[in-house]
Amino acid sequence: MKTNSPRLADVAKAADVSIATASMSLNDTGGSRIGAETRERVRAAAAELGYRPNRVASGLRTRRTQMLGFVGDDVATTPYSGQMIRGAHDAAREAGYLLLMVDTSGDPAETGEAIAALQERQIDGILLATMYHQVVEVPESMGKTPSVLLNARTPDGSASSVVPDERGGTLGVLAELTGAGHTRIGHVTTSEDVEARAIRLATWEDRVRANGLDPADLLVEVDQATTVPGYEGTLRLLDRPDRPTAVFCFNDRIAMGVYRAAAELGLSIPNDVSIVSYDDQELIAPELQPGLTSAALPHYDMGRWAVVELLRRLDDLEAAPVQHLMPCPVAKRESVAPPR
Repeated sequence: MKTNSPRLADVAKAADVSIATASMSLNDTGGSRIGAETRERVRAAAAELGYRPNRVASGLRTRRTQMLGFVGDDVATTPYSGQMIRGAHDAAREAGYLLLMVDTSGDPAETGEAIAALQERQIDGILLATMYHQVVEVPESMGKTPSVLLNARTPDGSASSVVPDERGGTLGVLAELTGAGHTRIGHVTTSEDVEARAIRLATWEDRVRANGLDPADLLVEVDQATTVPGYEGTLRLLDRPDRPTAVFCFNDRIAMGVYRAAAELGLSIPNDVSIVSYDDQELIAPELQPGLTSAALPHYDMGRWAVVELLRRLDDLEAAPVQHLMPCPVAKRESVAPPR
């Protein structure tokens, strides 16, 4: 037999309070007039009865739909940055919001269409996410919709954003090498025009120059940040008498190529050459033999931060934008040893 869904009046009766008090308790309104014990009693009664508030009615009062949009360029289809979605989802759910996601493949026209579709559904705010760390402009179609950039930032800091602390992570993995006594540190990187490449490269160059060496003698650039180009580039770097005693890789996929090249040249890791990297991809860095020391990209934490910041902006539409650098902790493994 079908039963009627519990009503607010049922919750109020079960908690022995008025309907107005029950409503304010469930909607976190009423201020100090309603004590913590009363609010908790009302929430417990609602949970026991299985009461679900009417979001439409609530939205008419608060002018919010409790929905956030997530617009990403291939973020949903890559295993490397999908944790941003998980972090954003968890933070939204904890705040009582639903996350609506659209993947656009990075096409500007498609991005504009996605933003318009979300606005038609009256979402409260939008997260604009990129698979790689990028410098972007906020689309004009965003209009006055509150937004936060995730894994991207604007050139002028005009929008709230969160990106990885690329320099801090690079300094962290290089410190593992210099702490072990390495000064002659090579770098295998991509020639692709991405923000992460530029920051990691510049940070490495500063360290090499501080050791009194010429970065040009220790640098190899490959056309793609993947395993095969990394392997081919590393052969050029390590197959010479004055080879570096350590190598810093742009990412873990390149590091896989470095491992292969070292093995082919008869070099032992870390006894003959130490290796560090970036990304700390769970299916690569801990699975290589020996385990790869790598700076982690904090995708999950960035996703959470972006939602918290967006909700802050919803509460204060005049709030100044915030640009946040998310720390990239170093996962230390067995790929580093003192040079011979």
